[in-house]
Amino acid sequence: MAETGRLTRAPALVANPVMLLRVGLIAAVLALWQTVSVSGLLFRDVVPSLGAIAGALARLLVDPGFFGHLGTSALEIAVALVIGGLSGLIVGLALGANRLLGKAFEPYLYYLGPTPKIIFFPIMIMWFGVGPGSKVAMGVISCFFPIALSTAAGMRQIDRVLIRVGRSFRAATWQMVSKIYLPAMREPIVNGVRLGFGVAVIGTLLAETKLSNRGVGFLVINSYSTFDMPRMYALLIIVFMIAIGVNALVGRLGAGRPHIKS
Repeated sequence: MAETGRLTRAPALVANPVMLLRVGLIAAVLALWQTVSVSGLLFRDVVPSLGAIAGALARLLVDPGFFGHLGTSALEIAVALVIGGLSGLIVGLALGANRLLGKAFEPYLYYLGPTPKIIFFPIMIMWFGVGPGSKVAMGVISCFFPIALSTAAGMRQIDRVLIRVGRSFRAATWQMVSKIYLPAMREPIVNGVRLGFGVAVIGTLLAETKLSNRGVGFLVINSYSTFDMPRMYALLIIVFMIAIGVNALVGRLGAGRPHIKS
């Protein structure tokens, strides 16, 4: 029976080429990293060994001070995502529902969206100071654009029959939004939130590297300044893993088939 179980597990893994490619890529990257580290092709302090990074990661995970910095960054990102997400949702609904507004103002979103938001950081400091407010503001302006654009695009994909049915029943605006627009736009909105979360993390942590003494971004730049490369890479790994987990969680919200035009 044990041998039969092993035989069934092995073909199952082989039959999943996607998983094999993913595992293979991770293994190849780790092997290449370790090879470069021990070969001396680059300074070992610049490319530390996997063992050194793992040791730094373990020390971070048992350091209570680290979780205080992590909590600061998490709170700033969460507040930024709520403010930027709600603002983007409202603006996207307005632009998608009104053709005139969409034609007039949506080009500005397309022009400003790809602009590196770090150029606005001096303005954020003048407006909100060097405290958490400027970091939250950076996260807000980072996540606003992808969420607004995804929402506006999703509005145009809604089956017009659903809208006519809602209007024929004289549904109020809030009923149209909650009963028709949002359920039908679930997938575009979720995709926008996933993109918005990613850029909110980047914007907030990047702001923390400039003028801050709290947050994961501060720890990263501090590790870089003191040339503690294993700790810096360990911090980046933690941010990367948390981002993957949140993205996977948000992605589950988009499961299902929205009502869109065929």
